[in-house]
Amino acid sequence: MANIFQFLDVPRQDPDKEPAEARVQKFGEIYGNFDKEQAGSQADRCLGCGNPYCEWKCPVHNYIPNWLKLVAEGNLFEAAELSHRTNSLPEVCGRVCPQDRLCEGACTLNDGFGAVTIGSVERYITDEAVKQGWRPDLSDVVDTGKRVAIVGAGPAGLGAADILARNGVKPVVYDKYPEIGGLLTFGIPPFKLEKDVVRTRRMLMEGMGVEFRLNTEIGKDIPFQQLVDEYDAVFLGMGTYTYMKGGFPGEEKEGVYEALPFLISNINRLQGYDQEPGEYIDMKDKRVVVLGGGDTAMDCNRTSIRQGAKSVVCAYRRDEANMPGSRREVHNAKEEGVQFLWNRQPVEIVGDGKVEGVKVITTQLGAPDERGRRRRTGTGQRRSDSGRSRHHRLRLPAEPGRLVRRAQHHGRRARSGKGSQGRNILRPNRQPKDLLRRRYGARLRLGRHRRLGRSGGRERHPELPRRLTGFRTSPCYNGSTRKAGRLRSAGFFMQTPLRPTSRRCYTAVNVDLLVTALFAPPPNGPDCG
Repeated sequence: MANIFQFLDVPRQDPDKEPAEARVQKFGEIYGNFDKEQAGSQADRCLGCGNPYCEWKCPVHNYIPNWLKLVAEGNLFEAAELSHRTNSLPEVCGRVCPQDRLCEGACTLNDGFGAVTIGSVERYITDEAVKQGWRPDLSDVVDTGKRVAIVGAGPAGLGAADILARNGVKPVVYDKYPEIGGLLTFGIPPFKLEKDVVRTRRMLMEGMGVEFRLNTEIGKDIPFQQLVDEYDAVFLGMGTYTYMKGGFPGEEKEGVYEALPFLISNINRLQGYDQEPGEYIDMKDKRVVVLGGGDTAMDCNRTSIRQGAKSVVCAYRRDEANMPGSRREVHNAKEEGVQFLWNRQPVEIVGDGKVEGVKVITTQLGAPDERGRRRRTGTGQRRSDSGRSRHHRLRLPAEPGRLVRRAQHHGRRARSGKGSQGRNILRPNRQPKDLLRRRYGARLRLGRHRRLGRSGGRERHPELPRRLTGFRTSPCYNGSTRKAGRLRSAGFFMQTPLRPTSRRCYTAVNVDLLVTALFAPPPNGPDCG
């Protein structure tokens, strides 16, 4: 009988990680592998929840508790078959998915006991099963005689080919690159995903009957109409190589690079693929600033460290808790020597023809957006007596780990008078309770209660002004119909059209090379990451 208290007897254990001092000298994967005993004991920690939150949080809804149970029982091949029912690339997802924000973050045990190591076990299943001779079972597949052309051998194309082959359709995959994988091969650095993993997947798929025609560009080497004429259907999965810029001045200056060309050129060099002279972007002995806070930004940070950059600073417009990427990647970047500047949004890249610095403003966080992350806002602007904005410079030190000067946060409130503009922001625990009661009635009480949705308070209590709803992590109202509601002071974030609270704080970051790992700007101004 299984030990139902395994999660108490056996703590969470991650695979061994190579020390930072050693791993920054090479581009290999930094995590080791579980052996059979480790994988089984960690998988057996799963509680087998009746309503598995991990499965619902997974974007592809993997049967996580089911294949964890199979691993704990020693049924490795059955676990491999089950993991492939919902995921065409489980060994890849086990390496690159942000499990701490998805399945492991939703694990019931992630509340003091340590979440089940889902990602590491998922990686172990396919890696070890293939070593022991497992191959996808297509014995019950009936050939339909249909043929489908797939343009693009990235994750979308490989997923389509896998599903078609399992349903008796012959997939033929075209790609202009010399190897399959798309950004799995040419974008994600090897310290997160070794390229042998992708080559093993190619071997498995060719055994399933998938045909790959590489170094072939549709529209150039083969006309698209030829595919339409020769195949029963055409699947287009060309990938996400079209990136967007930040939309602020100075992006065209020498020394400013987008993330994808930087990462691709590095992998081409490591893998020995041909590239144009001067295409390789080298950060050796340079002071590098990376704009953005997602996993792509972390890839740029850690790649720059391994190329021998003198220093690497990552500037992000929100705080660490609201970063979109994996917390594990941020932790690894810190270990490897990357410095982080939180709540800094770039507004201009400065320099005389060549990048010399980045001008950023200090931001503060407001209400959550539609994805649950708190929006960033500029801190407003306060002019000095001469009418000029005050600027502050932050210089990168010669040695990492210490800042010579920091941008200073300013007073909570600005004086009224000329130059005053913006809104007054009442910060947490700053609003007098008696003022709220005088303004909104004696029935409004402040206390701690569970938070509701963004519009919940407004719908239940229409007598409250709209600006009292949807702030920070949502207003926390009591749903009782007998009370007007309770507003948790620790989460109170109110805006009223009064005087500005603080002035705009500029920071100029001196830099030799800049990598922008960011996406489209919002309608109201520049953005990063």
